[in-house]
Amino acid sequence: MAQTIIGLNNAMAVKIYSGNLAVDIGRKGYWTNKFMGSGEVPTKPIWRLTDLEADSGEQITYDLSMQLKAAPTQGDNVIEGKEEQLNFYTDVVYIDQLRHGVDCGGRMTRKRTLHDLRKIGKARQTDYWARLFDETFFMYLSGSRGTNAEFIESTAFAGYANNSFTSPDSQHIVYGGTATAKANLAATDKMSLAAIDRCVAYAEMMGGGTQGIPQIQPAEVEGEKRYLCVMDPYQSFDLRNGTDTNGWAEIQKALATALGNKSAFITGAIGIHNDVVMHKHQNVIRFTDYGAGSNVSASRALFCGVQAATIAFGSPGKDLRFGWREEEKDAGNKIAIYTNVIMGIKKVTFNGLDFGVMAVDTAAKKP
Repeated sequence: MAQTIIGLNNAMAVKIYSGNLAVDIGRKGYWTNKFMGSGEVPTKPIWRLTDLEADSGEQITYDLSMQLKAAPTQGDNVIEGKEEQLNFYTDVVYIDQLRHGVDCGGRMTRKRTLHDLRKIGKARQTDYWARLFDETFFMYLSGSRGTNAEFIESTAFAGYANNSFTSPDSQHIVYGGTATAKANLAATDKMSLAAIDRCVAYAEMMGGGTQGIPQIQPAEVEGEKRYLCVMDPYQSFDLRNGTDTNGWAEIQKALATALGNKSAFITGAIGIHNDVVMHKHQNVIRFTDYGAGSNVSASRALFCGVQAATIAFGSPGKDLRFGWREEEKDAGNKIAIYTNVIMGIKKVTFNGLDFGVMAVDTAAKKP
């Protein structure tokens, strides 16, 4: 019986595998699966911009319209000439191409059909891109590569395209315990509910349009206003063990009774406190040089509202976000599978200040 074979770079295979790759990465990625949204009005921590998915170009410019702040005109006083101008702050995200490939080996080592190779190649590429996306979001949101030894990019990495890392500004960083700076963070200044409460207080009292300071806006989850805090497992351990039994029970009770607890935003959370949905993830950026002696291990948790970071895609062709190509090598003995994406990721900043994210730096080490 004749066998139907879809050969290398057949249009059907390219379209199917390119499309499925994008879907699988979106589902498997931590930030893209739980906290990414699109549209004209940002509603989640990660804002996907679609302007370049069909059009040409290498950058997207987006604006923030600030609040009006002039005093009103009273009584019959003349208002002409007192009109207030609209003020905007602008940010830009650039896109560039990233590529990766896998060598599927020679005929004698593969002992598999081409379809098996595609399946295995797609699985490995899915894992790779989802991992790269997650690591990249953590680096950009944190404004630093950190010392995480398991990351794909080296510790010298400083960003893709023209989207350089931006360190947290003084308005958008909180330290654990009684510390007020990196240099005086002690080993005892660990993650606590007080640090999270401090973030909420800062976010709610931030200057807003009248002071030219962009205000962190909470996300809306099933009608409830929620902030997000992502910490690493060491910080989560310190939080749980530094909180009395009743306090931790209340955190768990709030999580169990939360409206929308089936939503991706809340699924997998370790608790809810003061309208902050708390998650943990191993890719939170870590450091080893805090404290007066530059020898305190620390982690940078992320306190997020909406539009903390943005991601933009440029289509590599055929209206697909990811490209897929298979090539024969070594006179047809080997097959290589290449994938590519045109994209850019950036922490959102307006007027020189972070917009939707606050760093929470605490001492954190292996318990």
